[in-house]
Amino acid sequence: MDAVQCDVAVLGMGTSGEDAALRLAGAGLHVVGIEANLIGGECPYWACLPTKSLVRSANLVAEARRADGLVGTVTVDPNWTIIAERIRAEITGGWDDSGGVSRFEAKGGTFVRGMGRLIGPRAIQVGDATIRARIGILVATGSTPSVPPIDGLRDLPFWTNHEAIASEHLPKQLVVLGGGAVGCELAQVFARFGSQVAIIEGADRILAHGEPEASGVVADALVDDGVRIITSHHARSVAGDEETVSVTLDDGTVVTGSNLLVATGRRADADAIGASAADAVVERGRIVVDGRMRAADGLWAMGDVTGVGMLTSVAEYQARIAVEDILGAEPRPADYTANPTVTFTDPEVGSVGLTEAAAREAGFELEVQVKDIQATFRGWLHRTGNTGVIKLVVDASSRTLVGATIVGPSASEAIAFLSLAVSKQMTVDDLVNEIYAFPTFVGGIGESVGAYGRGIARVLDPATPPLMDDPPSSR
Repeated sequence: MDAVQCDVAVLGMGTSGEDAALRLAGAGLHVVGIEANLIGGECPYWACLPTKSLVRSANLVAEARRADGLVGTVTVDPNWTIIAERIRAEITGGWDDSGGVSRFEAKGGTFVRGMGRLIGPRAIQVGDATIRARIGILVATGSTPSVPPIDGLRDLPFWTNHEAIASEHLPKQLVVLGGGAVGCELAQVFARFGSQVAIIEGADRILAHGEPEASGVVADALVDDGVRIITSHHARSVAGDEETVSVTLDDGTVVTGSNLLVATGRRADADAIGASAADAVVERGRIVVDGRMRAADGLWAMGDVTGVGMLTSVAEYQARIAVEDILGAEPRPADYTANPTVTFTDPEVGSVGLTEAAAREAGFELEVQVKDIQATFRGWLHRTGNTGVIKLVVDASSRTLVGATIVGPSASEAIAFLSLAVSKQMTVDDLVNEIYAFPTFVGGIGESVGAYGRGIARVLDPATPPLMDDPPSSR
């Protein structure tokens, strides 16, 4: 096949790649989009959208069971078939990306289905076709599930998030390797629908990269849902077939189940796409980029392949910057200081900035506030399903908020306010002088700092003084 000429080639049409390709084509450039799998990638087909649909359904099961003592008695009989059909037919469209292809081509883009490989500056090989880009190439090849080198694992028909999302049948006994966000979210979903679930985590706690208070609250919630949590142990070997699995731990304990879900993180592999041939610097499988997503002359990269965050939100943030740079604008360089993360367990966990441990390691002298959600006005009114905490990490010298975590109902929404506060380097005084809607979970942040109701807030929480308290009288 003859060489294909274009203005920009987008290698990898996941969520950020598709978005960037549509915007570049909409700006009048001739764009070639290359994707071996599905346009849209992980987010619409196996991650963000289907998992949150599962979480929503599982949370409804839990909410129904919480009605006793508040509104009366509710009986719920969860049916996995209903949500499995919704995932297949409505959320993922049967894992069919023809709509995405049509959308891109309607913008004037040229779509190429296949595995692309960089073969030089501004050049990509896809099968027997060579694609050459006048302006350059934008790499957005994402990541794949990281599968640990456990004896016997590769010989077993294990699940990743793909198989878990696409499963039409509820597993009787699910063993989850990995207690991070994906492992915890899916463990809770399956447990609430009736599976027996065990999580195996090598660290000393689940959600080990976040605050220990968040880990503790979520662990208690999972145990309440019937999940068995095993920490501080690694899987040594795995054996089984399509009906059973046995995981032997490093202390000899054997954990059995009907299915095994591997949720031990994700990995990028820039070497597999020949990134160095286009003069990119590759470190640990990731393409190194600057603040404008530039990896080399005529080469930009974004999303998981850059190793930053590995979240759709980060990839979309990077896509905006990359597109503006390609179009000749002068975008503000990327700044990940206030990159929010959310774990969609029940209760939810939202985090931004530095954890207490990371801040102390960085040399900060700190003021730390930890407030129980149940001791806030909205938390008290919420009554059931209201476990959680608000943790604020403040630089003691400047009284600037450098990190925050909120665990509880609507934490995924409340973290937006805290992200803005960290991004704008708001001080405790700034936070106190905001007006918070009352009573709200975000308002609990105001109660933590002393924005309002300092006296009446102590009726609920006499043991936790606000970060800014009343001065002694000078009268």
